[in-house]
Amino acid sequence: MYWGFWGFGPGLWGVLGGLLWIVIWALLIWGLIRWFAFGYRRRSFYHPDQPPGAPSALEILRQRYARGDIDAATFEQMRERLEHAGGPRE
Repeated sequence: MYWGFWGFGPGLWGVLGGLLWIVIWALLIWGLIRWFAFGYRRRSFYHPDQPPGAPSALEILRQRYARGDIDAATFEQMRERLEHAGGPRE
């Protein structure tokens, strides 16, 4: 009885088929991990010393400027400092 395809036999195709499924599953798992990790990075920054829902430093700075506590030059200077310090960019 002839089981082979071009003479390779069922063993080689069984191994290649198994490897193909392993690659498919690995790519699927990798894609899900990347998708969930990207979704986590899209959310707002979390700082352990800042409770959830608290305004960011940049938001507080904007509120102070809106209330008139600081002038435009001070606002720009402090905003640049926050951005260069690695704070969230908005």
